Amino acid sequence: MRKKKKWLAMGLCFTIFGAMALGSGSDSGDSKDVTTSGETGTENVGASDSSSDTTSDTSSTNITIEEQVLVDEGGIKITATEYTTDSIWGDGIKLLVENDSDTDYTVGCDALIVNDYMITDLFITDIAAGKKANETMYLSSTELEAAGIDTVGKVEMYFHAYDANMDDLFQNTYAEVQTSEYENMDTTVNDEGTELYNENGIRIVGKTVDENSFWGTAILLYVENTSGQNAGISVDDMSINGFMMSPFFSTTVYDGKKAIDDITIFSSDLEENGIETIEDVELKFHIYNADTYETITDSNPITFSAQ
Repeated sequence: MRKKKKWLAMGLCFTIFGAMALGSGSDSGDSKDVTTSGETGTENVGASDSSSDTTSDTSSTNITIEEQVLVDEGGIKITATEYTTDSIWGDGIKLLVENDSDTDYTVGCDALIVNDYMITDLFITDIAAGKKANETMYLSSTELEAAGIDTVGKVEMYFHAYDANMDDLFQNTYAEVQTSEYENMDTTVNDEGTELYNENGIRIVGKTVDENSFWGTAILLYVENTSGQNAGISVDDMSINGFMMSPFFSTTVYDGKKAIDDITIFSSDLEENGIETIEDVELKFHIYNADTYETITDSNPITFSAQ
């Protein structure tokens, strides 16, 4: 399904606010254990997210890359020119985007993966026919920190380009950049927590419940995909303390990759139902093929709590 400009713009807004939410949650220090209840009993995990033990400075001015062509298709050429660090946006890769065709195009990113973790990208640009532009694809510093990534060694990108009629020039065009720290990159799996689901090559771990995130409450998850297909995951039939909620959660994890993401429960939902403290959470995971949207599975109800 092709990405339309207005949805991309909205996506960028959610990304920015999502980054603020992660930062706000980590600053509050008010996170709770995730406990899951099942036939074998109850399991407790530590309240603190392992990402809080990592350094907050995930950028490095010493990282470099070799200039290299990432995409050269249909008159669109994308060249990675430099690894950069910005005091506000964090680490990024500078890109020279050239349009040698006779058509105006919008160029964006279908997926961004850093050290095998899915990371939300902040990249989209309009390139008029015969023009070029210098742009930067930033790597969200808060998401790198949440994943425990201190040193960026590998960046994988899937590019797309489409015209004003939303017709695609190309989609999911793959490119990989290895930095000067490729041999030293940390591959530690940040999966501490309580396992909520592990079937069909999809593993989901509940890490913490933060009741003071930007939008209200956030349940942080670790997701790992070894299913052999790109997977999308959403949440159905979620309730807190027996009251139905309308959570905000949708994540895509490519095959062989991992992600740190959170389920957001809006403050308004909690307030309308008089919920001051989260005690019991119940939900189902809807897991589907991210390319065809065909259902892979719908989980049974999963119950857990914050202690």
